[in-house]
Amino acid sequence: MAKHTHSFQAEVKQILHLVTHSLYSNKEIFLRELVSNASDACDKLRFEALDNAALYEEQPNLEVRVSFDEAARTVTISDNGIGMSAEEAVAHLGTIAKSGTREFMAKLEGDQKKDANLIGQFGVGFYSGFIVADRITVESRRAGLPAEQGVRWSSEGTGDFEVETIEKPGRGTDVILHLREGEDEFLKTWRLKSIIGKYSDHISLPILMKKEEWDAEAAKQVLKDEWESVNKASALWARSKSEVTQEQYEEFYKQISYDTEAPLAYTHNRVEGRSEYTQLLYIPKKAPFDLWNRDKRGGVKLYVKRVFIMDDAEALMPVYLRFVKGVIDSADLPLNVSRELLQESRDVKAIREGSTKRVLSMLESLADSEDAAERAKYAEFWKDFGQVLKEGVGEDHQNQERLAKLLRFASTEADEGVSLADYLKRMKEGQEAIYYITADSLQAAKNSPQLEIFRKKGIEVLLLVDRVDEWMLSHLYEFEGKPLQSVAKGAVDLGKLQDEEEKKKAEAAAEDLKPLLDKLKDTLKARAKDVRVSTRLVDSPACIVVEEGDMSGHLTRLLKQAGQAAPTSLPTLEINAEHALVKKLESAGERFEDLAQVIFDQAVLAEGGSLEDPAAYVKRVNAMLLA
Repeated sequence: MAKHTHSFQAEVKQILHLVTHSLYSNKEIFLRELVSNASDACDKLRFEALDNAALYEEQPNLEVRVSFDEAARTVTISDNGIGMSAEEAVAHLGTIAKSGTREFMAKLEGDQKKDANLIGQFGVGFYSGFIVADRITVESRRAGLPAEQGVRWSSEGTGDFEVETIEKPGRGTDVILHLREGEDEFLKTWRLKSIIGKYSDHISLPILMKKEEWDAEAAKQVLKDEWESVNKASALWARSKSEVTQEQYEEFYKQISYDTEAPLAYTHNRVEGRSEYTQLLYIPKKAPFDLWNRDKRGGVKLYVKRVFIMDDAEALMPVYLRFVKGVIDSADLPLNVSRELLQESRDVKAIREGSTKRVLSMLESLADSEDAAERAKYAEFWKDFGQVLKEGVGEDHQNQERLAKLLRFASTEADEGVSLADYLKRMKEGQEAIYYITADSLQAAKNSPQLEIFRKKGIEVLLLVDRVDEWMLSHLYEFEGKPLQSVAKGAVDLGKLQDEEEKKKAEAAAEDLKPLLDKLKDTLKARAKDVRVSTRLVDSPACIVVEEGDMSGHLTRLLKQAGQAAPTSLPTLEINAEHALVKKLESAGERFEDLAQVIFDQAVLAEGGSLEDPAAYVKRVNAMLLA
């Protein structure tokens, strides 16, 4: 057949124009696409050969070869797959019968950053070669056709392409890229190997390149005639768990995470059902430096049928599990999946839910293990990742109950490691709530005057000192039917734990001190919404509390530190009727206001707050010391 010139389909012309004039980032993507196409061609041959084994001809071993010619400035990707006839070359390389082409072009013509990653997401991978090549030649012969019915297709990526008949002894396809000026980096063995290792390492076919060895006489690397495989040709996650050793799992983790330490735990599963996928997920031993960056991309790599799609598929894992590393390989997602499509796909939602539950199961097995070493692993995990996991309580309502069981706190009984389940086991008979206090530090929480009555009665109180705790508690109201109650909010009602005599004594004190309370209210009206006799104080003269529904002092301080406006609401001052300083108020005379202000300031300081006028406080205290 003589050489014929054809015009590209209109959509192809547009795509080629965009590829050659717009795409500039991540040029290496072309090799991923062409190797993937070559692998697909081999898969198609394997499928067709099920009914016609003669298609294998004299080459039963399927493979992909990548080579380059420095002098000619070409890179060639060859396969011995199904190949193309002349008609197929015109149809497949000159037109696009793929859905999504318009979306692809809209992406590149829009305001978003133009990224060569898009080229592989809409079924137009072949044209990615024009990112680095000013001419592409394709030589192919379909399996089963005679050698003289080979075809050569060539184009400079403009409006036309040429097709002619050639003799091609071997079946399959050779894609020859004639590189543009300035693209010489792709004429290096190490560069091509690194790209294949990054994107195509787990393609099940061998990807071969010529061996390169050092020639002492020439004082340079030279290519040998011997070919070697440059990919492992077997996805570790696609193998049976029984075939993979712990050392191999750990080595793979280090490879994908760039971590030097082995992971804390990992899980490897094949999921079948509504969605079919394989997951290999790891929990690191140490927190990464960017753990607190919530905008950071996720650590899960997405593959579709062992073809690498993207490095940081955040849609596959919730933000609060952003520390998880690993691989998810889907059998259902299309190869043209994009980040936008990931957000909308029902299959992705199923993968995300399944993977989240698998990670939580992995954590639960550590936390609840009878093996002390495993529980120690969870304690180690909690120190580094606990605050991030707490984010999930408010973000993942579906798994909130499971997450609540994984939470660990300090308490008045232990400095760390107390679970809500542990707390329930130690609750006093008749106790109806889980008590907690939030503070800026563990020491401040332990010494808070609000704990005095609880300490006296031996009631355990959880000490919450992480910045995320206040936000978390706005979503977590109860645990296994027991409400969570702040000891610094509202009046203390210990229910059955407070005997009738104590209640009567408090009521009598409130009645006796009514004139004093009224005077304090008037004196402190600019600073306190109310003054009342306390039922929670034992040793301290006073404490400040907020009413149920109001923002705690701790949260108010956090908002101010973050530069955010906090709603203003006055606290309530509670006084200890038995304390000597309170009794002194009754006979303070003209010093009444100074003593009232000092008692209020001390209550603010004890709660962890700061004074608006520290100098006035110091002046009042000094005056009393000298009196």
